[in-house]
Amino acid sequence: MPDLRWTPRPDELQFDAIRASGPGGQNVNKVSNAVHLRFDIRASSLPEAVKMRLLGWADQRITADGVVVIKAQDSRSLERNRADAVARLIELVQAAAHVPKARRATKPTYGSQQRRLEGKSKRSDVKAGRRSKPDF
Repeated sequence: MPDLRWTPRPDELQFDAIRASGPGGQNVNKVSNAVHLRFDIRASSLPEAVKMRLLGWADQRITADGVVVIKAQDSRSLERNRADAVARLIELVQAAAHVPKARRATKPTYGSQQRRLEGKSKRSDVKAGRRSKPDF
C-alpha cells in the first residue's frame, strides 16, 4: 500500500476549547485558546488496514475506545492551535499508513566473513601483546 494522502472530513473531528497551561500571564487565566482534538478511529473514513494499524499501536494519544486525543496549546491563537492539532493528526495517520518493506533474510558474503575474522584476529593479537610473558 503506498503512502496515504488523506485529510479528515470536518464531521469526523471534534474540537474542545480549553485553557492552556504554562506561562502566559493573565491571558492564560481568561482565554480558552488551547484545543483538544478528538478523532474516532473506528467511525472514520480511513481504510480498514490503517484503522487496524492505528488501533494496534501503544500510543498514549489513542484511548482504549479507539479515540485519538491531541492537545494543541503552542500558539495564543485558537485557529492556529486547531490547525496544529489537525496537522499532527494527519502526521499520525501518515505514519500508520506507511507499511515497511518486508526484510528478506540473506547470508553473509564470503568477503564479509573473511573481513570479520581478520578483524577478530587483529584484536586478539593486540590483547595478546598486553599479557605478561612467563619467565622460563
